[in-house]
Amino acid sequence: MSKKKTAVFLIVAAAVIAALVAGIVLTDGLYEKAGSVNETMQDAVLHEGDKISFFGMGVNPAVLSAFVVTGILLVFAAAVRIFVIPKFSYIPSKFQLLLEQAVGMFENLAKTNSPHRNNFLGAYLFAAGAYISIGTLFELVGIPWMTAAGASVSLPAPLSDINGAIMMGCLSYLVILSGGIFSNGFRGVGRTLKEFSLPISMSFRLFGALLSGLLVTELVYSYLALSFVLPVVVGVLFTILHALIQTYVLTMLTALFYGEVSEPPVLKPKTKKQKKVPSEVTSK
Repeated sequence: MSKKKTAVFLIVAAAVIAALVAGIVLTDGLYEKAGSVNETMQDAVLHEGDKISFFGMGVNPAVLSAFVVTGILLVFAAAVRIFVIPKFSYIPSKFQLLLEQAVGMFENLAKTNSPHRNNFLGAYLFAAGAYISIGTLFELVGIPWMTAAGASVSLPAPLSDINGAIMMGCLSYLVILSGGIFSNGFRGVGRTLKEFSLPISMSFRLFGALLSGLLVTELVYSYLALSFVLPVVVGVLFTILHALIQTYVLTMLTALFYGEVSEPPVLKPKTKKQKKVPSEVTSK
């Protein structure tokens, strides 16, 4: 880098820092906290102050987010099935290649961890992975909505609500249970019920990971000196990382336990009993 470019870079960086400092100083008197950090974090978990009206019922904003994300995925899937898949060719386009790579990734994950029964498992892993990843990235859109109290709230990720995370964990557990039943009958049920804490761990792992990004962003926003530029970087970074990591973790755990409970029992070969030789013959 030449000296001229270095000087220009330093001048621009100094101007940006000066603008941020000026903004902090000038807006210090106008800044009012709506509540303490503890209240903000408690409301982010329990949603007692930001409930929205949904067909006359007060529900958490994540409920509406879940319906919106589900509708987007269903419309997108129908459009791809009707307009895109019939035009697939041996020389794939970029979108066809991207779609085949996504489907192949979850299909290979199912075949690797459950070689005995994996047709339904691959489809479920693809659907669950798409819902978790798109649902997590959905909060970056920042769709505003009016709460029942008249305030404005941005629709969060569906799984940032503990109820949504619990349902995803229980659904994955039921899929694992179905694999055990269809493969091993009541023996498969016993194998699945042995891991009774699995839906709890899957649910709270998913909920805690997605909620941590929201809480960190809220914590950064609560301090005036940190509320310029930094929340954007932190929010986007946490959201993208959680979308990738949690999609991989839940689908991998589901595939592993599904393959374990659906594995057929190993039958021991029957050994032929040797005929006893009379003692008189052996003495001779």
